[in-house]
Amino acid sequence: MDRARPPNDITPAGFFTEWVPQAVAADAERRRRLGDTDATIEFIVESDGEDAGGVFALRVRDGAVEGRAGRPLRPDLRVRVDIATWRALNRGDIGAPEALLRRRVHLEGDFLLGLKLHLILG
Repeated sequence: MDRARPPNDITPAGFFTEWVPQAVAADAERRRRLGDTDATIEFIVESDGEDAGGVFALRVRDGAVEGRAGRPLRPDLRVRVDIATWRALNRGDIGAPEALLRRRVHLEGDFLLGLKLHLILG
């Protein structure tokens, strides 16, 4: 089964604060697989000058995800990505493993949590 894909024109703010929390809430299997994950993830989406990026926090707890704009105090994982790569990942043009290997996505912190990103982001 293919994962739900956000609209092509979604902004990073809309993606992290609305789309991701709603997608997880609507998917019982994703919530079950997240299980007792208790973590905060910071996403830094770097702008290209034309398309706005930003910094966003996702709080994962009890199988639910809450998103907001801004930096969290103590993220368990920090994900840095440029906006073009972020859009390519959302469209499915590139997979997360390939983006990591090509150093288009950078992780800092709890790498085991990084393995769960597909459950959180879809």
